Amino acid sequence: MDSADGSKSAIDSFRKRVKSTREDESSSSFLKTLLTGLPSRKSKVFTLVTAGVNVLLALLTLDFLFRGMIFYPTSGLAFSRIGYVSPTTAKLLVREPDRAQLPLVVYFQEASKQPNESWTEEGIIYALDDTTDYTYTITLKNLKPSTQYRYSLSNNKTGSFITAPTPGSRAASRLSFLTSSCIKPNFPYNPFSHPLRIPGIEYVSETVAKLPSIFRPSFMMFLGDFIYIDVPMRFGSSQSHYRSEYRRVYSSPSWNVPEDNPAIDLPWLHTLDDHEISNDWSKGNTTPPYPAAADPYAHYHVSANPPIPPSPFASPENTTYFSFIQGPASFFMLDTRTYRSEPAQPNSTILGSAQLQSLLAYLARPEPADVKWKIVASSVPFTKNWHVGTTDTWGGFLNERRIVFEAMWRAERELGIRIVLLSGDRHEFGATRFPDPALDLKPDDLLPDTAGDGLHEFSVGPLSMFYLPIRTYYQTDDEDVTVKYAPDGNSKFGLIDIDIYDEDNPNLDDPTNAPVPSSVLTYSLYVDGEVVWKYRLAVPLHPPGYAPLKLPPGRVLLDNTVSSGWGLQEAIGQFEENLGWLRDNIREKWWTFLEKERKAERVD
Repeated sequence: MDSADGSKSAIDSFRKRVKSTREDESSSSFLKTLLTGLPSRKSKVFTLVTAGVNVLLALLTLDFLFRGMIFYPTSGLAFSRIGYVSPTTAKLLVREPDRAQLPLVVYFQEASKQPNESWTEEGIIYALDDTTDYTYTITLKNLKPSTQYRYSLSNNKTGSFITAPTPGSRAASRLSFLTSSCIKPNFPYNPFSHPLRIPGIEYVSETVAKLPSIFRPSFMMFLGDFIYIDVPMRFGSSQSHYRSEYRRVYSSPSWNVPEDNPAIDLPWLHTLDDHEISNDWSKGNTTPPYPAAADPYAHYHVSANPPIPPSPFASPENTTYFSFIQGPASFFMLDTRTYRSEPAQPNSTILGSAQLQSLLAYLARPEPADVKWKIVASSVPFTKNWHVGTTDTWGGFLNERRIVFEAMWRAERELGIRIVLLSGDRHEFGATRFPDPALDLKPDDLLPDTAGDGLHEFSVGPLSMFYLPIRTYYQTDDEDVTVKYAPDGNSKFGLIDIDIYDEDNPNLDDPTNAPVPSSVLTYSLYVDGEVVWKYRLAVPLHPPGYAPLKLPPGRVLLDNTVSSGWGLQEAIGQFEENLGWLRDNIREKWWTFLEKERKAERVD
């Protein structure tokens, strides 16, 4: 019995091993067929499944590339949007390719009136043609400050907007606005989504709808990459190709969601970045494809943007940087693409001579008494803490960055204002501070991931695009001090709110350290529609007899960020440790696979 039991056990064990081997061989054969796409000699099912997977992937690729282009042509797009709004004017961009709608009459009225009451006729557009891609920008004039208006066109396009407050008024002590960058329709790709849907724009609309009316943003400051002419692939570099990309974005149904508070009613102000021309563009404004790329940017964005600086140091027709004042803040919107030269050279310039001189003049200029903030907007980050593609940012133009920073530090010391930097481009969020060397801060004040003193930059994006799980932002010196790094999320934007509060200021020469009235800027980071981080900066409204030693440090109000990616430094640090294990594991798997293939061939 013992011998028989032993024999039966051995036979069962052998059968199990054979079954396991066959299953392993079957699995290996299936993976080989699936990964290589080659037909399987063992199973027609494996071959058919692999062929089906490849066909499905090909169809999804074609769907992503061509569905929007073929089934949603944009040549017939008719739309209107509000651009720059001042206390008494508003720029209205119109596109209407249907000649039957001409002449186009533009009306407006105060929103407090009934729609059937009298409207003011602003003007009549008699002709629209291909020279401007059927666009025209008209300025609504003689408006009242801090007043909500509605406008109406004779082609049934309508919208609304609110004018800016009168300088020096109580309403002008506060301001709320949004900032972000980078959008691509239906990206990340979803086969069940409308091919022109832009979820980030819908997040903006949902956020604005939830805010109390007093916190309603006055505008969106969009810092570049409004189109991606070269992602996922470039179909051409002609003027018509660039124009079609702008029309494709403006054709998105997301602009009109929800109907009672659509994002298209929010004034949008724009800067230019590389994907509106070509990746990492640094070849000036005459080299192709720049002229073709600049044409729709001028018609769709520059025409509705704020005015150029009063001292542009260049001819107005060659000026694509902008400056304006709204409420407690003065703005300078840089163009870091049109005039830049090759980076990382001794004489590299990211601004060009005229724009640099205009920016330096702006920084040195005293502002009206009620203006406590100078906000400089750049399409690419000032910080060099991003260690992939660094030369495409201000990190490739460090000599010019130093000139600008010295002017900013001097302005903060001498003008009684605070300077904040806003940027985009990186598909991540990074808050960085640049301490003035004159402050002579202690080493503990310069540690990574600390709030504190210095110029502050908030770099955010994408509004609707992919993010990378590999971490590339980290501090390497005491010049660029990390405040916060939050890379995750396919949709990110910042909400900036400025108002007057009583704030503590440990830097005031006051032994009681009592709270003082201050102009306070609160930056709120939204990721996929939710607030995850808040930060606060302040400028004391100095009473007589108080002399500030320096501006109060920034402080974190909220931090609900969660990071789940891979840190570049950590990955490099663990690389050598894991290399041996990977090599041995791969070698073992490879030899096991070969052995199974040889056995399968012998059986055949």
